[in-house]
Amino acid sequence: MIGLPRRYRSPDDLPFNSSCLEGRFHLQSPDGDLGGEGVWLVLVGDRLLIRGTEQGDYLPEELPEALLPEAPLFIGTWDGVPCRLVRLSRDTAVPTGLRPESLVSQEPALPIELLTLGGLGRMILHWEDASRYCASCGRTMRRLAGEWGKVCQTCGSHHFPHIHPCVIVLVRRPGEVLLARKPEWAPNRYSLVAGFLEFGESLEEAVVREVAEETGVSIKNLRYVGSQCWPFPSQIMTGFVADYAGGELVVQESELEDARWFPVDELPNLPPKRSIARYLLDTVLELP
Repeated sequence: MIGLPRRYRSPDDLPFNSSCLEGRFHLQSPDGDLGGEGVWLVLVGDRLLIRGTEQGDYLPEELPEALLPEAPLFIGTWDGVPCRLVRLSRDTAVPTGLRPESLVSQEPALPIELLTLGGLGRMILHWEDASRYCASCGRTMRRLAGEWGKVCQTCGSHHFPHIHPCVIVLVRRPGEVLLARKPEWAPNRYSLVAGFLEFGESLEEAVVREVAEETGVSIKNLRYVGSQCWPFPSQIMTGFVADYAGGELVVQESELEDARWFPVDELPNLPPKRSIARYLLDTVLELP
């Protein structure tokens, strides 16, 4: 099936969560490659190269020899065969028979399992870039056997993939929801208050702080809804719903361009349905 569902039963079903892979992909460490033919996960920036047929979209099984890396990065198995990750420069000509599809478009034209696998590949490349050198001493790193972690060849420090926890919250009061906007977003696009955890915070404490800092509002009845992997470049978004408790709206201009209470029947442009922000809005407000 091309395209994404219009509704999701639970946050687990959102794109980029591994449950969307439907058991077709099994993550393994790079040293687990037993060789043999397989498929290629080819990324060009935020685009995935796929082979389209009348039967559907597929990962390419062959690539022009000039594009093959000297040491392909094995990441696991896809439909039981090796899956190897390749990154091409943005100015590389798309090979004949393949087409690029965006991982970040408002309405991705990919099956959810390929969109999710592409996001996973993007996270892995981010980790590969960030783990070339030791954060403790600046020397080169090597892989740990059987896992994705690395060890410094000089000081012996161990490092593991960095996945950053974030909170995102739908704040509501009777007939209205609190939405915020950053200046770099598309015109009239609003979303939910969100942010990264700080030292010593629980997820719930981070939600309370972010809402107070960015909007001046206090909240109550905070409750966790679900989470979503967000591979842009490497976050886990933890979603909450809360009720307004008090306070006048004061926008933190260093973070936001605008924040306001919107009537639930007069909403602005909302985040894409592939995001947990939209899942929270759709679910709580019962949007179509």
